[in-house]
Amino acid sequence: MKLTKSCVSRRSPAKLRPLPFALLAAFLSAPAVAQTTLAPVEVTAVPDGSLGLNRPSATGSRTGLSAQELPASLEQMDADTMRRRGDFGVVEAVTRTTGLTSQGTGGNGGLSFSVRGFAGVNSVGVAEDGARIGTAAGTINYPNTSWGYERIEVLRGPASIVSGAGTAGAVINAVRKQPSRERSTELLLGLGQYDTYRLGLGATGPIGEIASYRVDVYGHQSDAKRDHARSHGGKLMSTLRLQPSSDLRFELLADFSEQKPGDYWGTPVYNGKVMKHLRHENYNVTDGVVRYKDTRLRARAEWTANEWLSIRNEVYHFASDRHWKNVEGYRYDPATDTVSRSDYLEIFHDLEQTGNRLEATITAGQHKAVLGWEYSQADLRLSNNAPYGGSSSVDARDPIHGLWVNPGVTQPKTDTDTTQNAFYFEDAWRFSDKWQLLFGARRDLSDYDRRDRLTGVSFGKKLSGTSWRLGLTHFVSDDLSVYGQVSKGYDPIDNMLSLSLANSAFKLASAKQVEVGLKQQFGQGLGEWTAAIYRIEKDDIITRDPVQPAISVQGGSQHSKGIELTAVLRPTRQLMFEGNYALIDAEFDELVEAGGADRAGNRPANVARNIANLWGHYLIGDWQASLGARYVGKRYANNANSLTLPSYTVFDAAISWQYDQNTTLRLLGRNLTDKVYAAASYGGNFVMGDDRRVELIAEMKF
Repeated sequence: MKLTKSCVSRRSPAKLRPLPFALLAAFLSAPAVAQTTLAPVEVTAVPDGSLGLNRPSATGSRTGLSAQELPASLEQMDADTMRRRGDFGVVEAVTRTTGLTSQGTGGNGGLSFSVRGFAGVNSVGVAEDGARIGTAAGTINYPNTSWGYERIEVLRGPASIVSGAGTAGAVINAVRKQPSRERSTELLLGLGQYDTYRLGLGATGPIGEIASYRVDVYGHQSDAKRDHARSHGGKLMSTLRLQPSSDLRFELLADFSEQKPGDYWGTPVYNGKVMKHLRHENYNVTDGVVRYKDTRLRARAEWTANEWLSIRNEVYHFASDRHWKNVEGYRYDPATDTVSRSDYLEIFHDLEQTGNRLEATITAGQHKAVLGWEYSQADLRLSNNAPYGGSSSVDARDPIHGLWVNPGVTQPKTDTDTTQNAFYFEDAWRFSDKWQLLFGARRDLSDYDRRDRLTGVSFGKKLSGTSWRLGLTHFVSDDLSVYGQVSKGYDPIDNMLSLSLANSAFKLASAKQVEVGLKQQFGQGLGEWTAAIYRIEKDDIITRDPVQPAISVQGGSQHSKGIELTAVLRPTRQLMFEGNYALIDAEFDELVEAGGADRAGNRPANVARNIANLWGHYLIGDWQASLGARYVGKRYANNANSLTLPSYTVFDAAISWQYDQNTTLRLLGRNLTDKVYAAASYGGNFVMGDDRRVELIAEMKF
């Protein structure tokens, strides 16, 4: 019999510990429960962690296939792995997965990524439990933190069958922790440099004979070396489950989140480089504002009618209120050592979305099929003070920030109404012990109406697209599978909920993918690994008419091809390695930009050619030491490839001490070498990565 370290106590509770640690643990933890003497067992003393190849996933397929069975690249990162690495933000967790880099800034909500050669919120979707809020004006900001989630899953490549348009690169899905009839509580306390504090509380348990609940609360605050960079926020996630019988279940969910990220808009670049002595300056005004408020209500019902039919329905209402008030344009003048500021802007997004998903699962012989219908109605009001103006100049080394002054009038500008319907079908056919065929198709229909409140001008647009996927998996053995798939999906050429009049004549851009790969689990818990090779072609992107460059037309194209490797290896009971590598070859086949500039052969902006992550963990008794490295290759800040974000490598580390089965103390170090690097670009400026920081975390379970 083999048990993980969490199953049994590795030392007697009576053994003395150093007094300071014992006092701290006694203060933070509940009284220890008396241990029952067990028969001798063999303890596999390795930290938890795997690729989750045996775990079913609704992110990759609505038929509930495991990652091992799925003919596609699906990566899963569980809560224990995120906690062990100190990945408290969704961005931190996601960019540890294979081939993903962040291009998040305050202007796009922070949840903008690049993967497989495609970047931005129109190509990489973000969902919670499979539900996505419509993308408005290039902004996705929820979910922001990883607390309250059982795992985060990433399906790479066109994911339109499961998640709809806007997922040619990937879809990221945060899977919530579920209510349980077994009562438990978890607590996280954090304290670190730069006034960093965090508190997380999660509780679940029974209510009466048929009900159970789950509540997760999280709050955080952090600062930086630069002025006016303080970020803080909090959220509440709650679920009430009613299960009157084994074949009938109801759930009510209510969530609230408010996030106020730091109002930092980048550091000016001169001659293509950031001057290191200015990297800690912030040139925004003193009263700058970035705020995201989200309210989410959902109701679910699931009925297992018989052994071959189950029906699920989910109805939801999402509301997202966003506010920006900042000065976002900076230009450095070396002659006067000053920074010229421009773009005094104020923007409001008032977004409400109501939707429903009705789905039936049918099992017939070796077939498991899913039929579904999705509906959503989104209303968006955009308010701003455009055309953005205003200007000022401040000292580059010692800026007097001043207050924000509105150069125009902030008022509602446009109202949009978007109705979307989708009909989808999937069938997983296990036609022999060694072979499985997965086929799926989806039809998306969108009806968009926009009204300009100042001019009264209005227009409508209907968009539609049919996506499909065909995949074949061969099970060489119980632990080894190889697969191939072809798929087609769609991306909008503009944000679906804020489509402009200039882009209203265009259709969706199509993306086609071919992928082959393998997935293997090593025996005796020694690890897992996956490999994939792919090619994606995307057509009908916006380009310029080669004869009349002032006119935008559809007809541009780009492609990407690459190799992805992911592995978890446990060579000994005490040692574990986690790593991944992505090689991405992406370029434009046809693209003409303003002025007639030909970008064919150039690499798309924000796409790195090489990306790698590596973690090593060593366990000695109740102590665990972890060291991680992340490498991101050179990227370009524009399609002209004239502004380069240099490659960088960042090292992180963690040392943890398991006081008892319920209490762990963890010391985290981020960016150990204090590497100066650009994490993203914004308006021609570089958004600098975080400085070195240290944090102490206490984790408890009751």
